This record gives sequence, structure tokens and C-alpha cells, in this order.
Amino acid sequence: MYIFDNRIRIEDKDKLNEYLCAYRYNTSGLSFCSLYMWCNVNYFSWLEHGDYVLISGMSYLDPDENKLLPFMFPPLTGTGEYDKKRLAASLHYAKDIFEEKGHSFNIRLLPKHMIPIIEDACPGEFEFIDDRPNYDYVYLRENLATFAGRAYSSKRNHLNYFMRNYSYTWRDISLDMCDEIMEFLKRFSEHKDDKDEGAEILNLEQKAMLDVFSNIDKLDTVGGGIYIDGVLQAVAIGSRSNPNTVVEHIEKANSSIRGLYQLINKEFAMRLPEEIVYINREEDMGLENLRKSKLSLNPHMMIEKYIARMI
Repeated sequence: MYIFDNRIRIEDKDKLNEYLCAYRYNTSGLSFCSLYMWCNVNYFSWLEHGDYVLISGMSYLDPDENKLLPFMFPPLTGTGEYDKKRLAASLHYAKDIFEEKGHSFNIRLLPKHMIPIIEDACPGEFEFIDDRPNYDYVYLRENLATFAGRAYSSKRNHLNYFMRNYSYTWRDISLDMCDEIMEFLKRFSEHKDDKDEGAEILNLEQKAMLDVFSNIDKLDTVGGGIYIDGVLQAVAIGSRSNPNTVVEHIEKANSSIRGLYQLINKEFAMRLPEEIVYINREEDMGLENLRKSKLSLNPHMMIEKYIARMI
């Protein structure tokens, strides 16, 4: 299942961050916390070639294919720049490895602003396919922290209902919350029918969270949980992807409690460091209900992503 030689370990954090932080990719998947969180679920592996780090994975990224598909993330530069000849050499090197293992070579989760970089390195060798299910939804932190304005009137109504009827406490994320959060996620999944939209993804998230919590003190995570009558009822966890942006990896709440989702939205945003301007709430993965929910929060912008396939 692993394409490249090195699996992602917590010990790789500093090394990979040299590349992840050298260039503004702006996508939710290209942060160390995200890569580590999903490394065992999606079989992420990596190697260095020339000036670049190449990361591969296996994932259900194509709704038309009911199987794991191998792919490569956009090549990561350690210098902040891309040299077209050296990049071409690294792309062809990766292509050879994919083909040796019986797979066609493709790059996925490629931000739109990197298409000219790939095309310049390998002119005419790739076709670029719009990947709408994997667009990132990016919000202004201030909007989610205040729910001010007409666009958020329905959110405020739900939030006000909660505030009139419940009392709660917030607790910052910490290692000693691991058992509580895993139990909460288990309860959350029990309310999902196996045929429900997103049920499989929820099960994968549970597996991914085990890896996060085993090293949460080393992953620079932010977020916390909401307790009602001493019971954890909502949780949100994120990590910084660049100096002014946090990616929210996990957000779950007891949907039977009206206004709780709005509260976890607000509390997560309010408690971020002042320098954070944007919250990237990741993709909708083509799930209709999730797309509707993310659009209802009025994204400030979308990070468009593409699939690059060799012709």
C-alpha cells in the first residue's frame, strides 16, 4: 500500500515542516498535523528527491471508483521556489516509482495556483481536472467568532436558544482528554447508520484521532471541548497551517442539542490566537449535507484544487 520508502512519524515533524512551511500551499492537507493524523488511514509515505519532498498516499478520492487509489501530493519545495528542470526530474522520478508498482501517476489536491508551476516544468505532459469535492472552505475568523450581520441571523437564533436553555464549560485540548474524546466520538458514530452519508468517513476519523492523541502534546494543536453537566458534548481540534491560518481538522457536536454546533463554531474561533485571520474548514468531499453546512457559514473564499494526470 505504501508507494515511497518513508512512513510519516512524529520524529519527521521538523524535517517535513521545513518543506511544508517554505511555500504557501494554502491547502488543508498540507500541514504536518493533517498528514500525521491520516498517515495510517491513507498510507502516507514520503521521500526526498533533489530539492523536493514527495508525499504519496492511498485514498478514496474518486467517487466513481470504489477502491483505494494511489496519488501524490503536490511536490514540496524547501526553498520557497520551484526550478522547472529539477522539478521535472523529481516528477519523472515519482512517475517511474508509481509505474514500477503498477499504478498510473497522478497528483491530487493540487491548488490552482500551482498548475502553472507543474505545466512549466512538464509542458503538455499533464491534464488538469477540476476537483470540486476537495475544494477547501476558508472563513474569516472574526465572522465565526461573532456571527455578526444578516448572513448569520439563523446561526445567532440557534445560539441564543442554547444560551437560554443550557449552561456549559469549555476546556482546552489536552492529552488527558484523550479517553473522553474517543468515547465521545464512539457515541457520535453510534447515532450514524452505516448507510448514512459520511458514516464511513466518520469511522476513519476515529482511527485517525488515535494517532493524533498519542502525540497531541507534540502536534501544536488548538481547540477544545464543550461540557454540559460534566459530559463532553462537542469537540473541535485544529492546527496552524501558516502564520495567519488555522485548519480545523475535527468538529463534532451532539446534534440533538439545538445551538451546540453554532457554539462550538464560535468558541473555537474566539479562542484562537489574535494573529489568526482565517479558518480553513477543509473539504466537503462531495457529501451533499456537508456541503450545505459549510456553505451556510458563508465562506470568505474557496481554495480550488485539481487532479493532474499524465497524458
